[in-house]
Amino acid sequence: MREAEQRGQDYLFKLRLTANVKRAIERAMREQDWQSAGRRWQGKDGQLRLEGWSRHRRIVILRRRIERSVALAQRADKGQLRLSFAEVDDGGEVWEYAVLVTSLDSEILSIGQLYRDRADCENVFDELKNQWGWGGFTTRDLKRCRLTAGMVALFFNWWNLFVRLADPNHHREAITSRPLLLQAIGRQTRHAGRTTVTITSSHGEHHRARKALTRIAGFFAELRKTAEQLTPLERWYRILSEALRKFLRGRILVPPRRLQPAGAASYG
Repeated sequence: MREAEQRGQDYLFKLRLTANVKRAIERAMREQDWQSAGRRWQGKDGQLRLEGWSRHRRIVILRRRIERSVALAQRADKGQLRLSFAEVDDGGEVWEYAVLVTSLDSEILSIGQLYRDRADCENVFDELKNQWGWGGFTTRDLKRCRLTAGMVALFFNWWNLFVRLADPNHHREAITSRPLLLQAIGRQTRHAGRTTVTITSSHGEHHRARKALTRIAGFFAELRKTAEQLTPLERWYRILSEALRKFLRGRILVPPRRLQPAGAASYG
């Protein structure tokens, strides 16, 4: 943080819940002036100087009430781990906490959203490394490293676009979406000049897989009706428009004119 301050670079970090940070939370709990931080979180400003810090810095204490049962991990007398559950009723309050340190002077609502945005970005890199093996290869050959990293990133993008066609409103991580949509057997049959592919899922949640694949098949069936009127690039943009519908809010992407072949018409 000191280096960032010397360079005039703003920062936003999450603090570990050390003893001094916990004491700051306890002091804040006695006060009432909590503000909305978005997504059911509440926030409160404060100042803190931890051991090793050269000065006091601004902290933002965030809390969110837990409104469901929680699992408690305890150890018995012999050290054996014991799991129990506690119900959170109307008379009790259980809170989840996070403490941020920042050089920004933005209001608490903006600070909360900025940290959630940062966490979303970090989750993507975590998924790339731990679910797609982005960090699972080592070689002294820089060219091979770059080629492998590029292929992993490309597969990651293709898979997420495919899954977004099934559910445009949510991001589905590979650790759950790949087993759901790939654990299936396909059988191709031909009759009266018509080719049919029958997919049988072996997943325990096969009804979800059926719903997802049916939606994808329905989209491509509709696209096929106008495919002859579109260029390959325009078809690809239609697929992207459907996969990214949540972010585009229903708008249809149109290829830039410099990418369209001569004489091609624009639709959308």
